[in-house]
Amino acid sequence: MAYPQVRLRRLRRTESLRSLVRETRLHPESLIYPLFLVPGEGIRKPIPSMPGCFNLSIDEALKEAHECRSLGIGGLLLFGLPAEKDEQGSGAWADDGIVQTGLRAIKADARLCDLLTIADVCLCEYTSHGHCGLIQRTGEGASATYTIQNDASCELLAKTAVSLARAGADIVAPSDMMDGRVAAIRASLDQSGMAETPILSYAAKYASAFYGPFREAADSAPQFGDRRSYQMDGANRREAMREIELDLQEGVDMILLKPAMSYLDILREARDRFDLPIGAYQVSGEFSMLVAAFERGWLERHRTILESLLSIRRAGADFIVTYFAKEAAALMR
Repeated sequence: MAYPQVRLRRLRRTESLRSLVRETRLHPESLIYPLFLVPGEGIRKPIPSMPGCFNLSIDEALKEAHECRSLGIGGLLLFGLPAEKDEQGSGAWADDGIVQTGLRAIKADARLCDLLTIADVCLCEYTSHGHCGLIQRTGEGASATYTIQNDASCELLAKTAVSLARAGADIVAPSDMMDGRVAAIRASLDQSGMAETPILSYAAKYASAFYGPFREAADSAPQFGDRRSYQMDGANRREAMREIELDLQEGVDMILLKPAMSYLDILREARDRFDLPIGAYQVSGEFSMLVAAFERGWLERHRTILESLLSIRRAGADFIVTYFAKEAAALMR
């Protein structure tokens, strides 16, 4: 057999060679760490379906924030669990809401004031029914039907975004999937003197089975029905591009795709088509299934964590929301 002139293995022979020609790299500053804030003090309540993750009181969340900053992590994504819920989700826009209070505490800490904070904008954690918007009932009893009111929900989402921005959020991130929410939020921010606050929209958020552990963490499971009437059908690729295009027309600054690992084709196409910052969310179910495999010794933890994140980065994500952020950042040092 003739000696092959082209041997790709030549550049794989040593770590120095592999590093020199590596096409995709992970950096701690491209990772975003989610935090779940709850009222009280000294609370660090384990989330059973998400080993290593916790519901945190603000004082405990500040400890996490300091650790993230020391690791060089790009920022925090904040979710809140209010003390009380109602049908309108009024805790989402309350001046003394749990996330608003947490944002002020972070920004008041001189060592954290430059740590990027992203505030999730949705109603599901705050509504008694667990849906991402206002509901309209038709009929009574077992025969009653429920519809999510799109436009009225957008008004409350815009109100929530303004409240979070005033409390110190560097970025507001609507995750509800109501039509027109970006335009409503942009107009409200601009009218409130916060034209510089960027919007990161969950532009293509699929109605996924991989959200189960999050709903335990955020106590946000729907009390009836499901979210398929507003979150995307997992079979649709072209529709995701339309969703992104509409958000661009409404003035979005960045987009987030969710889930990540099961939708890398969507991420790749979005990266090829759109010239704006794109992130992806390695969601709770993707995290939990990997941790379950680690606990059983089926997968090597450190290599698998980095490989899973590298796949998302390689597919086109500029930044990644992941519950592995702290561990991954420590591995990169």
